[in-house]
Amino acid sequence: MSKLDKAFELFDDYNKRSPERIVWENVEYPVEYFYAIKLHEWVTKLTPEADESLLLASRCQHIGRWEIARKSYPDGRVGYLKWRSDLAKYHAGIAAEILSGVGYDEETISRVKQIVLKQRLRSDTDVQTMENALCLVFLQYQYDDLIAKMTEEKMIDILRKTWGKMTIPGHEAALSLQYSEVGRDLILKALKED
Repeated sequence: MSKLDKAFELFDDYNKRSPERIVWENVEYPVEYFYAIKLHEWVTKLTPEADESLLLASRCQHIGRWEIARKSYPDGRVGYLKWRSDLAKYHAGIAAEILSGVGYDEETISRVKQIVLKQRLRSDTDVQTMENALCLVFLQYQYDDLIAKMTEEKMIDILRKTWGKMTIPGHEAALSLQYSEVGRDLILKALKED
């Protein structure tokens, strides 16, 4: 088994411990495992020639996410941003430990951590590919559920922010997805100039 395959196996085993479940196409998955697989799929669609560091990062971007609860941070934007920042560092730490155990060198581990931490977003092609893929996972697998919980105004704001995080390859892929009628209408409203 290659180092890459071994790392994937260890990342997947870790994420399969996620206590929350999702049912997709009549199959139940641990949530973080499901999203890691889908993120990896999007990264390989967006960048078929992705290097090993990007492939590794795609499979561990949110590893162990359930282990730091959002409710352990204050409500509001400041608490949310602090939680996200702490989570990113946590994911990078778990990934580094696993990669080191598999035998990856410090350079590769450092690169994976840069991508997981989204360092140099916009200027680093791999980090931007990851951001595009994260937005596409949201739009394909989480968007419709969120519509039911939010006001139209809030959803339009979320969609505009999501769109702003992506570059042209992300936009093109997002426009190729199949949406519910409500989902499609909201995207059209969000992308329309005020």
